[in-house]
Amino acid sequence: MTLFHKTSESMFRKTLKRFRYILAITAIGGYALLSYSFVDNYFEVSKNLDIFATLFRELNIYYVDEIKPGDLMKKGIDSMLESLDPYTDYIPESDIEDYRYMTTGQYGGVGALILQHDDKIIVSEPYEGFPAQKSDLRAGDVLLEINGISTKGKKTDDISKILKGQPGTSVKLLIEREGEKKPFEKVLTREEIKVKSVPYSGMLNETVGYIKLTGFTEDAAKEVKDALVELKKDKNLKSIVLDLRGNPGGLLKEAVDIVNIFVEKGQEVVSTRGKVKEWDKSHKTLNPPLDLEIPIVVLVNRGSASASEIVAGSLQDLDRAVIIGQRSYGKGLVQQTRPLSYNCQLKVTVAKYYIPSGRCIQALDYTHRDDDGKVHKVPDSLITAFRTKNGRTVYDGLGISPDVHLKPEKTSNIVVSLLNKNLVFDYASRYKAMHPAIEGNGLKFRLKDDEFDDFVKFLSDKDYDYTSKSEKTLDDLKGIAEKEKYFDDVKPEYDALKLKIKHNKKDDLNKNKTELRSFLEEEIVSRYYFQKGRIMATLKDDPEVLSALDVLSAPGKYKDILTSLAKKDKPKQDNED
Repeated sequence: MTLFHKTSESMFRKTLKRFRYILAITAIGGYALLSYSFVDNYFEVSKNLDIFATLFRELNIYYVDEIKPGDLMKKGIDSMLESLDPYTDYIPESDIEDYRYMTTGQYGGVGALILQHDDKIIVSEPYEGFPAQKSDLRAGDVLLEINGISTKGKKTDDISKILKGQPGTSVKLLIEREGEKKPFEKVLTREEIKVKSVPYSGMLNETVGYIKLTGFTEDAAKEVKDALVELKKDKNLKSIVLDLRGNPGGLLKEAVDIVNIFVEKGQEVVSTRGKVKEWDKSHKTLNPPLDLEIPIVVLVNRGSASASEIVAGSLQDLDRAVIIGQRSYGKGLVQQTRPLSYNCQLKVTVAKYYIPSGRCIQALDYTHRDDDGKVHKVPDSLITAFRTKNGRTVYDGLGISPDVHLKPEKTSNIVVSLLNKNLVFDYASRYKAMHPAIEGNGLKFRLKDDEFDDFVKFLSDKDYDYTSKSEKTLDDLKGIAEKEKYFDDVKPEYDALKLKIKHNKKDDLNKNKTELRSFLEEEIVSRYYFQKGRIMATLKDDPEVLSALDVLSAPGKYKDILTSLAKKDKPKQDNED
């Protein structure tokens, strides 16, 4: 062994010894304050820290190729945390800004979403009121260069990091746009970007107001309250639809404050219970409510999780709202961040939460795994009935079950293909270049038949192959027949049937015209009215919104749902929406 290796190993051992000593002392001090049980586990913790540290040392010194200690440690940490639950996460210093954005909705940048289209980086949507939109950066613009550096071969994550930066600093873009003969430059000045949790609110008809909530970042409750105050200026307002579909959650405090808008001060909204008693807390409403009487419908789906489920579940348990849609995600776990060395953080699951009826809606049991590590949902036998304030039956586990259940609409294969290939996106950009303005706002815009025909013509030389459901079923049948050695006997019939059902793209476009038209209208309207327009365009034919209007238009129906004591069927884990 060379002197360099001996010296390096000696220094490494001393550093490692001190590192283990500090770790052990820190662990003992921290845990002793929280739980006596750590004393029993100390030897096991100390032993395994020692094994890990010595293994890391040996790898670093003797592995045949050069290794990156930081990357190796990150992978080890990620794998360790992956064995717990998907919400316990290590946040290195380099990702702190992204985490800050998740909790506050704020970052320094130009205010635009980007996507990768083939080998190009394209603006997918500028945020209204921020530098990109104010500088007339448009959806569909191709970013060729940023500050003189080509974007070719770069990923969206790389470009996003370049576009972000300190407010007040500038960034120069070279842009290619449909309808423009030559690329042109724009210089944007970065700002503090605050993405709204309520991107749109308005009237669905003469009497029903609508509030779309997309997240639970800081000030989400204030945004909901402000939206409701604005809607109440319309003297005809009689009821509200709160849309939580696709809302992944966020800050627990914001969820409590949103429920507070509609229920009395001092009402428990959610309680948390964990291994460490300091996380056992009761979260009650602290402020006078804004409206205790207005009928509310809350829309949820499989994408409604965490804080969304606290709001929907609490309003359901208190019989303060009717829930419409599909069963929610089922996340009944609470996370807190803990500071680590070198400006890193640990986001760790510290408790389960329980809504007013006493139920926890956590769907997956991460504590008990199969030998192969697979996680299962709460078994049907352990799902328990609880009671709402009016005595209605509700259940724990498997998320929030709606009072009015609607099956989710399935997207056809041809539409999925067109969306994945960004052909709907591309046509909307082309439409914008050809039409400086559109008639009406997002709620009223309709794509004309001749414009749909133009879209079909636009697709004539585009590649968007797909497999229809019938073709897939036939292919599955072929596979089974071949395994069972029947296929040679039925091959002539199989070939004839395959030829008969082979999809015709033009026919499929016409068969799915209504569905496809709605996606086109949404994308086109977003070119003129941004996030608001995208939401507005989806509302006019939305099945859940139409169901909400039906319930709210008949006060008797709304009241009957909230007072019905008919026992609901117990949800089953295999009954997926």
